[in-house]
Amino acid sequence: MKIPPIFRLTIISLTVILCGSCGDDDLNALRDPDTKTDIEYTWSATADSMQEAVYTTYLTSNGTFQADNRGDQFFHYWWNAHMVDVLLDGYLRTRDEVYISRVKALVTGIKAKNGEKYPNDFNDDMEWLAIACTRAYETTGDQLYLDVAKLLWEEIKKSWSNVYGGGITWKINTPNGKNATSNAPAAILAMRLYDIEGDEENLQWAKDIFSWQKNTLIDPISGLVWDNIDLVNGEVVINKDWIFTYNIGTYIGAATELYKVTKDGFYLNEAVKTATSMMTSPKLTTEGLLRDEGQGDGGLFKGILVRYFTRLIQLPDLEEDDRKRFQTFFQFNAKTFYEKGISRPSMLCGPNWRNLPGDQLDLSTQLSGIMLIEAAARLEKD
Repeated sequence: MKIPPIFRLTIISLTVILCGSCGDDDLNALRDPDTKTDIEYTWSATADSMQEAVYTTYLTSNGTFQADNRGDQFFHYWWNAHMVDVLLDGYLRTRDEVYISRVKALVTGIKAKNGEKYPNDFNDDMEWLAIACTRAYETTGDQLYLDVAKLLWEEIKKSWSNVYGGGITWKINTPNGKNATSNAPAAILAMRLYDIEGDEENLQWAKDIFSWQKNTLIDPISGLVWDNIDLVNGEVVINKDWIFTYNIGTYIGAATELYKVTKDGFYLNEAVKTATSMMTSPKLTTEGLLRDEGQGDGGLFKGILVRYFTRLIQLPDLEEDDRKRFQTFFQFNAKTFYEKGISRPSMLCGPNWRNLPGDQLDLSTQLSGIMLIEAAARLEKD
């Protein structure tokens, strides 16, 4: 992720701000009363349509995807990394081999567009491609993907330092800037590699990264995630004002992956606390709907949250009361988006899941929409 845009926050009046244990009644109070209940939600067919719409609208000649639907050819490395994950969603749902050929073309195309190399200056960019490649390897067994993931992981680890007691920098060679965006995804990547190869060193990396972020960038009361710590005019400053769905999702994801392996209830408790606060925080939701964080990089934020929130919902050890609350929140977002946020027949979407999109639409925004519909299809099947 490049420099985060300044987001205009919509301040809403809520009777519940950060609810540590919200029941269904609490969430119902935040919902749009106009949401319909008699619609047949064709999640899988809608996912098919959205996948094809994005592929035909945003694809460039070398297998990568352009910035918007109006021909902006700018190459966003980390958006394309998430496109790999989205294509894998399509394959795992349908088992249609066309998705696998598209994944291969995209991963090799990213290298070509990035100067015939995979590493770049942004650790979170590299983390997202490496995470997607571990998933591609697990899906296909193609060694190329594991090689790319391991290559990038070796580059990422170089940015860990003892500045502020640990943590991975946002960019390489910027020792004072450490962000949530570059740490929780690194823990997820370390766990993915541990799952594949069983290397205890990667498990320890994940534990250390998670511990540093927990102690440095997490609100101890709510579990919400602060964006970064940096040196500003000679003073160490933690940015507690920027709270984004992106960082919430990756922290939930890292905690979930660590719990699945260690069975340490600490990690599950962290995931549940953060997810619970997310559902009612006015910095993250508006009337029960994940808030509009704009296009550009912000357009991808909600999709990342959805991906890892879904993994938490699917966790077998999750308390059923928690699962029910999380499912209710998820379903409200998915159904609202399905009814109000998708432009038909183009099957494109905007950053506000309660409104139809405008004319100029970034790839990032489309990826979030597809992630939501693919997750809904996956949960329905489960």
